[in-house]
Parts: sequence; structure tokens; C-alpha cells
Amino acid sequence: LYTDLGLLTADLEICADVHKMFLQLTGLGKATKLKKLKQSPFTLQPWLIERIGEEAKAARAGKPAKVMAKLNSLTEYEVIRALYEASQAGVQIVLIIRGICCLRAGVPGVSENIEVRSVVGRFLEHSRSFYFHNGGDPQVYLASADWMNRNLHRRVEQCAPIEEPGLAARVIAECFD
Repeated sequence: LYTDLGLLTADLEICADVHKMFLQLTGLGKATKLKKLKQSPFTLQPWLIERIGEEAKAARAGKPAKVMAKLNSLTEYEVIRALYEASQAGVQIVLIIRGICCLRAGVPGVSENIEVRSVVGRFLEHSRSFYFHNGGDPQVYLASADWMNRNLHRRVEQCAPIEEPGLAARVIAECFD
């Protein structure tokens, strides 16, 4: 069996972003700046590194900081490097990875604040979701992209914010509890 998450929304900015992406994919439009969605191969990877960096900045300032991600695979070097740097700054990082994970958790001085879990069961877990503590104002996202070179640099993928607090809480409970 196969599981996934989807987002139905009437958010006009997200809908406009999706429309722009479809125009781009059909060849009827060029890649344009999106308002809410993050898109690979253009903005998703730099944005992820920036968000992880913001959590590291908070941790260095003595504030609570946390990153959680549920993915199929984690292999992209720059994202792994950002996670190591965040761990060294004191960010609590929880990764739930079904398949390949090139990050080594629990290495003293490098990744002791990183926990990696694997989901193995009768369901093919396919959802990808991300959580950033964001100074106590949690940011939650659903995405199509794993944190892999091919997904972040050679494919068209998207990442959408979950801005409604109740829905964000349900995504957190579904993906990370």
C-alpha cells in the first residue's frame, strides 16, 4: 500500500504559483518568481539551507531551535552540511528517512543533536514534510522533493507552506509523532 499527503487549498497565492508551474512545465511560460511555493531546481535548495541556517542562528543566541523532516532519502551534500552546522550550533534535528541517508547521526562534535529514524512497515511511506521551530511560530511544509541532488537540482519539485495552525498541528502529529 502507498501513503502520501496532499493539500487542497483556496489560497489564491498558492493557486497562482501552481498555475505558473504548470505553464512552465507545458512550455507555455518561463520560470517565474513564486510567492509562496518553493520550487526546484530554482529556489527550494537555497531556501532549505537558509531555513536550517536560521534555526542555527537561533540556537547560537540561546533560543529554542528545531528542525524535523520526513523524507524518503537524504543525500544532497549542501543540505547535509547545513544540518551538521545546525547540530553543532545546538539545533535539535529529527529526521525520519525511509531509504538512503548519507548523514551520520550521533558523531561527537558533528551531529550529536541529530536523530535519524527509519520508517519500515507495510505501507510505502511517500510523504515529505518539513518543520522549523521558527522562534516559537512553527513553519510546516509539504513537498514533493526528497533532499537529494536529483530532486533539488535536476527535477521540477515543489514545497508548499501549511499556514492554517490546526492543519499544521495535524501534519506534525501525522508525520512526526
